[in-house]
Amino acid sequence: MSLPGVLEMHLVPLPRLIVEPLVRAALLEDLGLAGDITSASVIPHDHRSTVVMAARQPGVIAGLDAAELAFALVDPEIAMRRHRQDGDAVKPGDVIATIEGPSRGLLTAERTALNFLGHLSGIATVTAEIAAAISGTKASVACTRKTTPGLRALEKYAVRAGGGMNHRFALHDAVLIKDNHVAISGGVTEAIRRARAGIGHLVKIEVEVDTLDQLREAMATGVDAVLLDNMTPDQLRQAVAIVAGRAITEASGRVTPATAAAIAASGVDLISVGWLTHSAPVLDIGLDFVEANATETSSKRVAQML
Repeated sequence: MSLPGVLEMHLVPLPRLIVEPLVRAALLEDLGLAGDITSASVIPHDHRSTVVMAARQPGVIAGLDAAELAFALVDPEIAMRRHRQDGDAVKPGDVIATIEGPSRGLLTAERTALNFLGHLSGIATVTAEIAAAISGTKASVACTRKTTPGLRALEKYAVRAGGGMNHRFALHDAVLIKDNHVAISGGVTEAIRRARAGIGHLVKIEVEVDTLDQLREAMATGVDAVLLDNMTPDQLRQAVAIVAGRAITEASGRVTPATAAAIAASGVDLISVGWLTHSAPVLDIGLDFVEANATETSSKRVAQML
């Protein structure tokens, strides 16, 4: 079973309807019951500034919509101009965006904007590292449901920005029979039979297998995909031969940038990596002051930086 078109996904921005509630909740958490008392007491209400968001280490950008919304929700007068887009690679010193507006609002929204942008860019960056490691093979890197509660849509978007693809979004959109399902059901065949009897005709079934014997049993019963858990590259090659194109093959476990190439060389279709979303380090991005109350001068200085 091939995956034409599926692996060549274009990066489609998330609808504002999905992103805004997450950003709004983060701002409310930060503002508490009294707002930004530091900026309100220290910065004059009519003071305006220009700042730039700049990369401090190499990586791949994701989360600009969330960052921009953080500023806009705090103060609609704040304007953000992007110099890079989600999915773009950056190096230290690259200016990602210029933001201009009331200084109080800029300072109030700064941490929330950078939290989203740094976290999501970190996910995109490590995804891109795995994607580069398996370049030249037919395999693609995919994320899992090991996401931060409440942030799954954004984190899975960041995986796409880094050149990966998404696994199922939630428990309701595909059947994934794992080892505990098999144990409780009494075996691979019985678990698959029960799943097929309990779902609609458009729902895919994937089964996790730990051994080649389990794989043979799953293929004899018939499934859409197999999750080959913690197998060695040699075992994976044997598994791919057993499947022989009759199902999508997905490798999982022990995946690092150093091991990914050997796993991909086995011929599997997908490599799923949980730590893309649960352990990716934040990409260091800073908000740097350029000028205050001097928009024309600020524009010239930003142009020089670019």
